[in-house]
Amino acid sequence: MKNLREVWNKRFVFYINELQKYLKYIISGHIAIVLVFAIGAAGYAYSEWLKSAPSNFPAFLLVAFLLSIFLMLSPPVTLMKQADSVYFLPLETKLKEYFNLALRWTYFSSVLVSIIVLVVSIPLLTRIGQLSKNEILICFLAVLVLKVWSMLVEFNYRWAASGNQVWIDRVVRLLLLFFMLYFLMSGFYIGALVIALISLVYLVVWMKKKKEVPFPFDHFIEVEQSRMMRFYRFANYFTDVPHIRGKKKRRKWLDAFYALAPFAQKNTQLYLVLRSFIRTDDYFYLWVRLTFISVLGAIFIPFPIVAIIFTSALAFATVVQLRHALLSGHEFRMDQLFPINPDTRKRAVHKLMRVIQFVQAVFVLIVVLVQGEYTLLTMLIPVAVYIVSELTLRMGKN
Repeated sequence: MKNLREVWNKRFVFYINELQKYLKYIISGHIAIVLVFAIGAAGYAYSEWLKSAPSNFPAFLLVAFLLSIFLMLSPPVTLMKQADSVYFLPLETKLKEYFNLALRWTYFSSVLVSIIVLVVSIPLLTRIGQLSKNEILICFLAVLVLKVWSMLVEFNYRWAASGNQVWIDRVVRLLLLFFMLYFLMSGFYIGALVIALISLVYLVVWMKKKKEVPFPFDHFIEVEQSRMMRFYRFANYFTDVPHIRGKKKRRKWLDAFYALAPFAQKNTQLYLVLRSFIRTDDYFYLWVRLTFISVLGAIFIPFPIVAIIFTSALAFATVVQLRHALLSGHEFRMDQLFPINPDTRKRAVHKLMRVIQFVQAVFVLIVVLVQGEYTLLTMLIPVAVYIVSELTLRMGKN
């Protein structure tokens, strides 16, 4: 390689190709449908709520808190590899060019989320917060600048402290970001200026401490590997990622569910599928997350039609992802040595999906009943969850 810029360029091209290879499976037709329904339902509920939102709603507190979270999350994207701790060591004093490119990509790839949050919050800020266009513009510029500050602080802190107790830095940045945004929205510019000075000092302190220690290759390599592994695990819900293996956990408290597959030869595949679902973190927590979001939607979405669309979209996503994951397992199993009808595993997966989606519908039903609104539309929310799950199973390709 001629220089570190060329190293970055080659790695960046490979990284983008890797993202595209798996994103085409993630952003597929059925997921696009789920996103359209979910975004449409959320947008409709948001617009309807704004019409009747109380004038004393803490809009500034909520928006400042949400923005501060997304601005605070700024892990550096370095694209570093395991061998860099050896091959980059002689170039440690010349790494500035490489990290400038890495931080530039980190900024542009992460600031978009914060901008989206601000844009979505504009109706809330203008209607309840009574902010003018100029004040919104100030908030927009502040988001752009604060993202740079947050990213630089996290990078310098990780370098200076080798990533030890990074949560302390994140809490400090979260508080500084929150008060800065809240003061700006409230028009308390003197307070915002004081926070800005404190934030600047905080950044300078860690920049100076960074110069006192060598670059912690192992920590940044671990951060990059963990970041990519999270992406691969997410992509593994939609397609096979060959080098990914889900973590396993005993979960003894769920042993009672194995009664769904009584000891018999005909239940072999059902037992294996059930065991895989319960003990594999990727499968189990995927169902838990989507079920939890469905329950939250049933609780907080005030319009039954929107709640039906929202929970149905999540039921669809649950079935599609788990069905694919359980049917396309690439690991070797002992049952593959025996002449078993391939449709047996498919039937077992479908049986399991019907059971867990029934449980999901029951959880949604419980929260609907607890709220005490026993109208036809509210009762249709859990019914829609199970019907959509069943239709998705029946229309599956495999």
